[in-house]
Amino acid sequence: MPYRIYSEKKKELAGEARALLSDINNLLCISSVKDVRIIHRYDAENIDRETFDYAVKTVFSEPQTDIACENPDFGDGTVFAVEYLPGQFDQRADSAAQCIQLISQKERPLIRTAKVYVLYGDVSESDLAAIKKYVINPVEAREASLDLPETLEIAHPVPESVATIDGFIDLEGEQLKDFAVKYALAMDEDDVKFCRDYFRKEKRNPTMTEIRMIDTYWSDHCRHTTFLTHIDNVSFEDELLQKTYEEYLAVRKDLHRENKPVCLMDLATIAAKELKKQGKLDKLDESEEINACTVKIKVDADGKSEDWLLLFKNETHNHPTEIEPFGGAATCIGGAIRDPLSGRSYVYGAMRVTGAGNPLTPVSETLSGKLPQRKIVTTAADGYSSYGNQIGLATGIVDEIYHDGYTAKRMEIGAVIAATPAENVRRETPAAGDVVILLGGSTGRDGCGGATGSSKSHTLKSLEKCGAEVQKGNAPEERKLQRLFRNKEACLLIKRCNDFGAGGVSVAIGELADGLDIDLNAVPKKYEGLDGTELAISESQERMAVVVAKEDAEKFLALARTENLQACPVAVVKAEPRLTMRWNGKTIVDISREFLNSNGAEKHADAHAQKSLPYEREVHGTFKENYETLANDLNVCSKRGLSEQFDSTIGAGTVLMPFGGKNQLTPVQAMVQKISVEKKHTDDCSLMAWGYNPFITEKSPYHGAYLAVIESVSKLIATGAEFKDVYLTFQEYFERLGKDENRWGKPLSALLGAFRAQLNLQIASIGGKDSVSGSFEKLDVPPTLVSFAVTTAKTKDIVSPEFKNAGDKVWLFSPEYNADRLPDTESLLAVFGKITALLREKKAVACYTPAYGGIAEAVMKMCFGNGLGFRYENVSDKTIFGYSYGSFLVEVSAGAAEEDLAGGILLGEITADGKITKGAESIALNSLLHTYENKLESVYRCNIQFDKSSVPTLSYKAEKRVFPAIRTAKPRVLIPVFPGTNCEFDSAKAMRDAGAEPEIFVINNQSSENVARSAERFAELIGKSQMIFIPGGFSGGDEPDGSGKFITAFFRGAAVKEQVELLLEKRDGLILGICNGFQALIKLGLVPYGKILDADEHSPTLTFNKIARHQSKIVRTRVVSDKSPWLAGVKPGDIFNVPISHGEGRFYAEESLIKQLAENGQIATQYVDENGEATNDIRFNPNGSAYAIEGITSPDGRVFGKMGHSERYAPDLYKNVPGEYDMKLFASAVKYFKN
Repeated sequence: MPYRIYSEKKKELAGEARALLSDINNLLCISSVKDVRIIHRYDAENIDRETFDYAVKTVFSEPQTDIACENPDFGDGTVFAVEYLPGQFDQRADSAAQCIQLISQKERPLIRTAKVYVLYGDVSESDLAAIKKYVINPVEAREASLDLPETLEIAHPVPESVATIDGFIDLEGEQLKDFAVKYALAMDEDDVKFCRDYFRKEKRNPTMTEIRMIDTYWSDHCRHTTFLTHIDNVSFEDELLQKTYEEYLAVRKDLHRENKPVCLMDLATIAAKELKKQGKLDKLDESEEINACTVKIKVDADGKSEDWLLLFKNETHNHPTEIEPFGGAATCIGGAIRDPLSGRSYVYGAMRVTGAGNPLTPVSETLSGKLPQRKIVTTAADGYSSYGNQIGLATGIVDEIYHDGYTAKRMEIGAVIAATPAENVRRETPAAGDVVILLGGSTGRDGCGGATGSSKSHTLKSLEKCGAEVQKGNAPEERKLQRLFRNKEACLLIKRCNDFGAGGVSVAIGELADGLDIDLNAVPKKYEGLDGTELAISESQERMAVVVAKEDAEKFLALARTENLQACPVAVVKAEPRLTMRWNGKTIVDISREFLNSNGAEKHADAHAQKSLPYEREVHGTFKENYETLANDLNVCSKRGLSEQFDSTIGAGTVLMPFGGKNQLTPVQAMVQKISVEKKHTDDCSLMAWGYNPFITEKSPYHGAYLAVIESVSKLIATGAEFKDVYLTFQEYFERLGKDENRWGKPLSALLGAFRAQLNLQIASIGGKDSVSGSFEKLDVPPTLVSFAVTTAKTKDIVSPEFKNAGDKVWLFSPEYNADRLPDTESLLAVFGKITALLREKKAVACYTPAYGGIAEAVMKMCFGNGLGFRYENVSDKTIFGYSYGSFLVEVSAGAAEEDLAGGILLGEITADGKITKGAESIALNSLLHTYENKLESVYRCNIQFDKSSVPTLSYKAEKRVFPAIRTAKPRVLIPVFPGTNCEFDSAKAMRDAGAEPEIFVINNQSSENVARSAERFAELIGKSQMIFIPGGFSGGDEPDGSGKFITAFFRGAAVKEQVELLLEKRDGLILGICNGFQALIKLGLVPYGKILDADEHSPTLTFNKIARHQSKIVRTRVVSDKSPWLAGVKPGDIFNVPISHGEGRFYAEESLIKQLAENGQIATQYVDENGEATNDIRFNPNGSAYAIEGITSPDGRVFGKMGHSERYAPDLYKNVPGEYDMKLFASAVKYFKN
């Protein structure tokens, strides 16, 4: 029988239960429920009793925060339990099993988890049903039994063969259509007929695997079937669209493409082909590999100009996120990362742009068969941020567009940016005999049919059957891939690479070469019972396929092992252009490359583009009323509570924080990050911005797409970039088109607008992603073309948008608009040049380009950052509140002369009165800010209530400080990497820059033998080191239900524990833990006790933030004590800005212990407000820590743990949040050993 334990948060820490009670009472309007308990249930098998009992208090629970018991008392509560569906990835169970293996150094146990809900009150059957519906998403989870099973082993029937579809080649007429319906294929009857004819030529019936694989291969998701449909007849109601279409035909003729079919794909890509012919895309990097958009750039690395590649990509997971928001959004960013990663680059930046219905809509008004919009938006944000935060991706912009059309199907876009030295990339055509190696995760049933599912429009009935299509992400596994692909030695062994996305093995490996022989039995499985078809098409995440020469295979496998990464050969390249797959000794797929690449039967359609409607915004009401309405608009109001869930500073390359000014309230318009150069230093940075307005595009897809391009590029210019080497990538998202020519006219019109914009501006969209399935019943998404613009610049030229100084004048520069109601190109380019000159010459200090909310939105948001007001000159309300795409607001410095401002108009003056004023009307900035910040407060928590009682601001001046007995000129620093660690590169760089010699050590837990070897080797390395630096991250995904458990399990091993004691007690060594490292130190007892101890209920800990979500921002910390050698370079009272990014940073301890720590000088740092005073205010104390404690030390100060990421510091970072960032931690540590 398995062992079972229940773990429940103590009442005062039960934030999840309180949140659910609030949702039940307020969203579901069930007032009869008076209390809720949520209890985590763990079942464990293949584990001895002694290890299980030890795991109860170290893995399954923490005595400081949890109550663990075998038989909880539910009283008179109504009880039900929820578990993941079989086959769905359960990170909590997986992390628990890995943790226990680290402790036992034996085989990994089998763990199963469930969440037990206990409801108190008069709960009716209908109320219970409503609550269960709210908490159980049947796509991923189910109600679990309350009984203890006899075993956790699932008896999977082991299939031996896959079926051959008898009679397939005899299908005729209606039978073809019936076949597609019977097997729920994405193919239509023409495709089925095309397949039938092929297999008639092959003189055999296909296997089920072949049909499923072909269906996946030809899906709209994988092969852009809709965008490749031949458009036979086109008609227009609008002269502008007709003229642009004729220009498109002329370009086709110029490129000798008259014999190619007219299709949406041709229209989407032809501008780039034309500009390339004109010599305008000479820096475009092209290859046969299907990776991300790639351009050649120069990077100044340590003063030397190097050839690099810049890669970027946008990805959607609309359908998966609609039906399972957490997993769908998580694998959206996971999939976006894999594309440039497969180009052997390091992905360092991300942007998230989403589309949703109104999240404030009452749950009772949710469409049948749909999840509530509120549930979708919040759970999707949790999923995307969880994955991005774990893998270590700085998310620079997070925004959400609200439009009723997105209730048809959500839009979930992840856009990423990456870079790599050009010398790291080898691209060769695979040759016969080359080996295909599968890297990363194992294969399961999750994701089977994802490509085909996302290619369909859906109805209430079809949504009931989509569960297996959604994958679960495993970010720590993909982090290992990122580390391996940063290794030049490994990269230069790779001839070609493809990521595992839609279609799984069949597409990811199938695309690598024309001739392939795949051994499906070699594909690693999550569990037994998978048949050949499932192995061929499962889209299980975190996998990569690489082609290496046969003689390089063993070397590559060895390099993968050094990264704790599963890798195995699964296929061989062959000369014959056929794709074959073998399983259980039989060939179950044998298809010619020519047939696969045909993409199925030709599709034909007609398109009719309807007349463009006027899109200009009508302005009514008074100045004050319009501003109040604007601040309350869902598409203008604050998204800070959403954005701060996402780590924006990982990688120590963030040039602009998502929100700037001393108040961190002015949102930036472009994501700006230094090119990630690992060990070197650079002042080169990348910029990415987006543009799109659904309320214009629904009236005129042509104008909407054109202006989306203008908006995205203008945002780059406003941030300090020059209009040079700018590249675009588009996200197209439209309703299901069917055979309706009016529906076909919408993407045609949008792409014509984008085509015209590209040629006018002479910049190209060099990539993109299309999705044409945005329909549900009779609802459709708005015509969507989101433009992403990318370029590079120097960090010194980057400018942030918040107003800087009261008394400065603000000028407006606008292009002329032509008869087509679009910016005149010559005028627009002149404005671009004017803005760049003003910014580069430092004659302007802030800039903003109006978007959805016009000039009014720009002024309001520019005011918020530093709390400055604004007084308009004589400008009309129509100008202020209408659209002004392509315009720029510029805060002019005193050095600007009259001639510098030629062509602009004086918009107004920045004031210190805290008001926005026009003539006799004014509105208080605080009033606007309250409306602006609180609109979505009930959805995305931001300004929660806090304890208003005063917090003592502490100080402790050390009379003496410890010193080492043995001096070392270049101390060695050991930096462990666990599954989920993501700050090792930043940490090593900070130490190296300070003069230390860092060594990164990857813990391998692929097997019990590897765990034992890792522990032994790590202990040896401690003996040779002067310092241990435990970096930040999410070891084990911060599971099970608590951070740092992976690390503590490893450090409690006898060999490692002994060496840690020797380092501290005999060799005067130092230990530092930041964020996840601090969580580990405090749970080990190294802080505050200075030794590894078993925790009890009286021990201090770090627990979940009071705001009940991840927090990422810049905070102010005050040095309390200089007792620690780590703080020898500062003095009590010094204040430093520091980036934070954590979900469990709340310092929690008994009052008596806190006072003792203060008396001993062990409280190192406190969170403080703008006046330098310790506080409980959530704006400054981001996690609700007791006594505002940010960091503590051991009794002698040699062990230091802190939440703030002091290692994320370099020149020109965080330019829009002023303050001192360098605490000299690392220099002080090196000096400790030198002096």
